[in-house]
Amino acid sequence: MPPKDKRNQPETKSFDLLTSQFSLLHSNPSNRLIHYISIPVVTFGLLGVIWAIPFPHVDLLGAYNGFVNWASFIIAFCIYYYYRLSAVTSYMVLLMVFAFSAGIVGLEKLHNQQGWPEMWLVCLVLFISGVVAQIAGHRAEPKRPSFSESLRSVLIGPMWLFDQLLSKAKRS
Repeated sequence: MPPKDKRNQPETKSFDLLTSQFSLLHSNPSNRLIHYISIPVVTFGLLGVIWAIPFPHVDLLGAYNGFVNWASFIIAFCIYYYYRLSAVTSYMVLLMVFAFSAGIVGLEKLHNQQGWPEMWLVCLVLFISGVVAQIAGHRAEPKRPSFSESLRSVLIGPMWLFDQLLSKAKRS
């Protein structure tokens, strides 16, 4: 039997490993509930803070200059990373990013038109609130994640959340 070509196979083993490791660190029901809420809040907040970092004017972009920012690169990296692990999950995260991008632009418009606080400040408050909620949720766990695991969970969290939602949808 010829060896299988690994380039054409989805990396479900890595996906399953990452999501199961994340689940082990988030086994308490109250902590899971906190993470169901705080993962989108942290993701939105972090995306907004990165979005607000000034991006240089690039003549090559022409009329599209205002549409490219540092968050564009983070989004592209994350979607590619998620796609390599699970195409379905990457599509769900991409839809979430579209919704979050609309929310961030909406916050910018509220600031400019109605005097709301600046978008980056709202996003920073959301990010910090979400992280504090996650830390509080981790106190209910028998094995708390280390700092490096917590940093990695910023990337793994959205993928785990959508995996959980898909699992629940399949059981219904």
